[in-house]
Amino acid sequence: MAALQYRFDGPGHAPVVLLLPPLGTTMSVWEPQLSELTRDHRVLRVNHRGHGSSPAPEGPYTVEELALDLLGLLESEGLTRVSAVGAGLGGALLVWIAANSPRTLERLALLAPAPRTPRTHRWDLLASRVRGGGLEAVAAEVVRPWFTPDMGEEHPEVVARLTEEFGGLDPDGFASVCDALARMDQRHLVASVRVPTLVASAAHDPLLPPGHGCRLADGIPAARFEVVPGAAHLLGVERADRVNELLVEHLAR
Repeated sequence: MAALQYRFDGPGHAPVVLLLPPLGTTMSVWEPQLSELTRDHRVLRVNHRGHGSSPAPEGPYTVEELALDLLGLLESEGLTRVSAVGAGLGGALLVWIAANSPRTLERLALLAPAPRTPRTHRWDLLASRVRGGGLEAVAAEVVRPWFTPDMGEEHPEVVARLTEEFGGLDPDGFASVCDALARMDQRHLVASVRVPTLVASAAHDPLLPPGHGCRLADGIPAARFEVVPGAAHLLGVERADRVNELLVEHLAR
């Protein structure tokens, strides 16, 4: 297991909510959620292997290995049961945990998720290009699905900041996480997710359109499915207002 970079925010006595970012982003992607979630929760943010200051052991990685990193962190912090929110890749790790360590999660929210990586997403080829030419070889196509054109026009500083953070990732670590995502297929796990679950997809997500989230929610018993308008893949950034409403409501139940 890798010793991941992490950070706590909010009152120390409050129940913990774990926030897991999508591939290519760091814990800063959750800043639009902090002011709302820290009112009633102690927020634990984590960086995946090769992201931020988290180490990047020699790859390739698997979803199981990345999820075990998280379980190791929770154990080291004495956290036996938490609520959790995962976006993209982060959601896949939480589905694995919910199915394989069901007592760990109290409530679960999945943003821009899918039950399996679409075959058209050649993350293995992307990983090869990163290993050959660095992150700059893929930056444009990785970042492009994150936001709608309106976001780029209205908040170029946000797009620029997250793009810059992507360029600071460890190339080998990022490529090895891509390897894990390339092989991700959790259709056999979703029925084992028994915690109260919210699934939210972005209406204009070109990477994982709402149909993927809907199929995932259909497979999770009693899951709630929502489509967030006016956003692309990073819906928690572009439509923080609506996403925060959904998360606060779901986590408070």
